Amino acid sequence: MAIRAAEGALLIAHGTVVELDELEGFLTAIRRGRPAPPTLVEEMRHRYRAIGGSPLLEVTRAQARLLSHRLALPVLPGMRFGAPSLGEALQEAESLGLRRLYLLPAAPYSVKLYCSEARAALSRLDSQRQKPGLELVAVEPWGDHPRLVEAHAAAIERAAGEALAAGAPLVLSVHSLPLAVIAGGDDYQREVERSAELIARRLGVPYTLAYQSQGADGQEWLGPSVQSVLGTVSERSRSQVVLAPIGFLTEHVETLYDLDVQAKAQAASLGLELLRVPALGTDARLLDAMADVIFAASDVGA
Repeated sequence: MAIRAAEGALLIAHGTVVELDELEGFLTAIRRGRPAPPTLVEEMRHRYRAIGGSPLLEVTRAQARLLSHRLALPVLPGMRFGAPSLGEALQEAESLGLRRLYLLPAAPYSVKLYCSEARAALSRLDSQRQKPGLELVAVEPWGDHPRLVEAHAAAIERAAGEALAAGAPLVLSVHSLPLAVIAGGDDYQREVERSAELIARRLGVPYTLAYQSQGADGQEWLGPSVQSVLGTVSERSRSQVVLAPIGFLTEHVETLYDLDVQAKAQAASLGLELLRVPALGTDARLLDAMADVIFAASDVGA
């Protein structure tokens, strides 16, 4: 292990809002400065209200605290969108006297994107001063890390082992992306498919990979969608279906609303009982995997 003094880690999550009044600005930031249409703001306001607010920020902070204990070094949460921003987290790291920061995206299949945004945030900070800033060391993509695979498999077995043993089909879901992004060379789909295969192999059951929460922007998005997969399952005269959102390490709108409200309602209309596996959150195996990938990055960066 090569981690030394004056080093820390930045746990990068997507972000959320704490107050509903923040939604318009939050959505505009996600849309890269394009104002969010009022209908979109109202729809998201409805979704946040329906789930009682997102726990993403609170859980990410808890993950950072627990990971800090494992690593014996500071772990700071930073959000791509919302607070605390990446810039704020980087400034906090500097105020702690840190010189090297390991970048750990809480999105194992989007490591390059998340890390590039952290580097861009540091570049903006550096442009405002004369002294050099932090050294940033990115972890490798970690969707196929054995401990992460084990964590997902154990969570699925814990939540729905009996149903799987009785023949209920397993659906593994991840967030969809526009096909144009994949055509541009993003490795997301390949990494997702490898992770899903490893998880199902560990469980010893067949599975279907589904993509959820597609945007309504007129683009073509990765599929099949969760909705179409549920339709196929019902056509095969099934009574139960197990749905595990392996693309989400923390509960958020995409799980608590898109799955627990919309997908469950669709399943019920099709005569299906949907058994939804919880996100990993602060699962010990997940935290072990996170610690492992930072240790690996520290050996490379030494």
